[in-house]
Amino acid sequence: MRGARGFTLIELMIVVVVVGILAAIAYPSYQAHMQRTRRSEAQQLMLAISARQAQFIIDARAYTDTIGNGGLNVGRQEWTCAATCTNAFYTVSVAADNAATPPAYLITATPSGQQAVDGTMTLNSTGTRTRVIGGTDVHW
Repeated sequence: MRGARGFTLIELMIVVVVVGILAAIAYPSYQAHMQRTRRSEAQQLMLAISARQAQFIIDARAYTDTIGNGGLNVGRQEWTCAATCTNAFYTVSVAADNAATPPAYLITATPSGQQAVDGTMTLNSTGTRTRVIGGTDVHW
């Protein structure tokens, strides 16, 4: 009689355990990477808005609160931009203070959904960047 070919139940169970351990290690790392990627996309949008504000004040002698059409005309793929820019993970808004001397603005990215634990990011007209989690600035 020839020996049976195939896998034994023990061999199959060992493979399942090894795959489970690898998944338990890899999935949190993947989630953290995706969170950093989404944060980076929001930061890039904030920097683009800041650059457009610098151009806008030269032309209009004031900053604007409108990010999309009729204001800065900033748009990004997978973002919906009008008065604010939103996607599934962030809402980016601008607050302009043209009564201040000199005029100023504050760009705020508020996380939502799976990104909510990442902290609110701000960028102001002087270039100061913050990311606040639980009342503590953890920097960009």
